[in-house]
Amino acid sequence: MSSSVHNTSPVQLPEERRFLSPSEAAALERELLDEYRFGRQQLVELCGHASAVAVTKAFPLPSLSWKQRTVLVVCGPEQNGAVGLACARHLRVFEYQPSIFCPARSADALHRDLTTQCEKMDIPFLSFLPAEVRLIDDAYGLVVDAVLGPGVQLAEAGGHCARALATLRRLSIPLVSLDVPSGWDAEAGGDSRDEVQPDVLVSFAAPKSCAGRFSGRHHFVAGRFVPDDVRRKFGLHLPKYTGTDCVASL
Repeated sequence: MSSSVHNTSPVQLPEERRFLSPSEAAALERELLDEYRFGRQQLVELCGHASAVAVTKAFPLPSLSWKQRTVLVVCGPEQNGAVGLACARHLRVFEYQPSIFCPARSADALHRDLTTQCEKMDIPFLSFLPAEVRLIDDAYGLVVDAVLGPGVQLAEAGGHCARALATLRRLSIPLVSLDVPSGWDAEAGGDSRDEVQPDVLVSFAAPKSCAGRFSGRHHFVAGRFVPDDVRRKFGLHLPKYTGTDCVASL
């Protein structure tokens, strides 16, 4: 008989890993959308809710002064901006005081719907972002960066987003970035001299490769919604979630 009949080599499983490359992250999202029939709005809502929960864990409401409860959420025109809009709405439900600035409005129907929801909940939208950083530092307790996100290059986003990021880089108050800090390369990370340096990072589904260079105070992963089969397929080593929590600290 040929030796192949007696081959008892174990099946090779994906290597367990903590970070996803940009191509792997895109493939995982396609798996959720195409195979598991998640909807885009559903994923945005899950990530927006989890982002707001992460803020409550990093900055618990009882420990904050009234001024510190004010949150500026800066939302770009791509999917991360939609997540930021959902995050702002949930922050209002959690009794924080969010305001929203959109450096470039999107014509996308999901953005319009989420904007309407925020307006109906009396969340204020800023018509401009003060160029003088001290005004933002004095007015808000923290800022949520939902400007670009993975796969969106600053050059593609336009001048309004670039100017917003130039302001965020100079803030003294805490910065919370969603999934990939805006302006960072999703693979290599950011240059501390030229890019935003968030205090808190909320990774969606699983941390991206650039998260290995994150040096802030809190790193949360919002991936409890990822089915076990998908986690195994991509070899993800995700943290344990406590109780009914939708985020876990790394």
